[in-house]
Amino acid sequence: MLTQFDKVKGNFGFGCMRLPMKDGEVDREEFTRMVDAFLEAGFNYFDTAHGYLDGKSETAIRACLTSRHPRESYVLTNKLSNNYFQSQEEIRPLFQSQLEACGVEYFDFYLMHAQNKDVFEKYKRCRAYETALELRREGKVRHVGLSFHDKAQVLDQILTEYPQMEVVQIQLNYVDFEDPSVESRKCLEVCRAHGKPAIIMEPVKGGSLVNLPPTAQMVFDELKGGSNASYAIRFAASQEGVWMVLSGMGNMDMIRDNVGFMKEFKPLDDREREAVDQVCAIFRSQGLIPCTACRYCTERCPKGIDIPALFACMNRKKVFNNWNSVYYYQNVFTGEGTRASDCLKCGACEEICPQHLKIRDLLVEVAAEFEKEDT
Repeated sequence: MLTQFDKVKGNFGFGCMRLPMKDGEVDREEFTRMVDAFLEAGFNYFDTAHGYLDGKSETAIRACLTSRHPRESYVLTNKLSNNYFQSQEEIRPLFQSQLEACGVEYFDFYLMHAQNKDVFEKYKRCRAYETALELRREGKVRHVGLSFHDKAQVLDQILTEYPQMEVVQIQLNYVDFEDPSVESRKCLEVCRAHGKPAIIMEPVKGGSLVNLPPTAQMVFDELKGGSNASYAIRFAASQEGVWMVLSGMGNMDMIRDNVGFMKEFKPLDDREREAVDQVCAIFRSQGLIPCTACRYCTERCPKGIDIPALFACMNRKKVFNNWNSVYYYQNVFTGEGTRASDCLKCGACEEICPQHLKIRDLLVEVAAEFEKEDT
């Protein structure tokens, strides 16, 4: 009997967290072109979550994908996100609203979203895993799994307690692979040990591995080969146990580039791996803030501080040391009450940060850099 695993085409998926935007809304004309190009290239896996783009991702998927293409032509993954339920009784109404928002009668994959030690305890109290398994038995979900942001030991605990999970989505890229705060390699090893195929998110680290420091860019330029994204995504897809790599693509150029090198996927060769190692070393030596701009923190910030944008300004200041980042900090990304120094130190952002960043301390550093009298 065929499963949704069998129906997936290729090892490359469309992550719908960073869609093209226009005037605060998803640019549906552009997204429609991207969806069609992705399907025409021979791929069919789409990934979303209820909170992506404040709910606009799901409704854009309905408008641009599910209402326009036969149900059997695509595979759709959604997630049960922590912020939207506080009890077991609230899960099914939330799930139903997700089906309606996406315009489908079932999800091919349904993941327990952004699991870490504390979130997992809440999901157990609310019997979220049990509810998802019930939905699977009812045919409203074809496969159940989880997305994960914590240490490998916690992942091992979850898969030991819930061996019914069929797939695991983890963060993995060449910078995080051996990072002790992320433990990408160790998490992948846990997936393999439990026999769970791994879906990879953040292969280009929120775009950080596309927009490289100049010294790192020179390394890839010497290869005279593919794009920066190609090396990052192919690094992730080259790992043993990886079933699917997601890319959050925001325009047609990204679609063309990504599907171009993934249609006939080839693992990194020795020369490319050596270059990736060099770029990784350079990237780490810059002392950059490893923010992926997932924007979970901004949902929690009571002051409305655009934390990822301020961290991006800080990183660009370190790399280029020019006036541009100062201008953007002062005139574009901050306003009355939304500067780094306006942080209330409440810690809500740190509770949800998948990278486990010490955001409050980092904002103090950002304020010291950009709010000096001489800037």
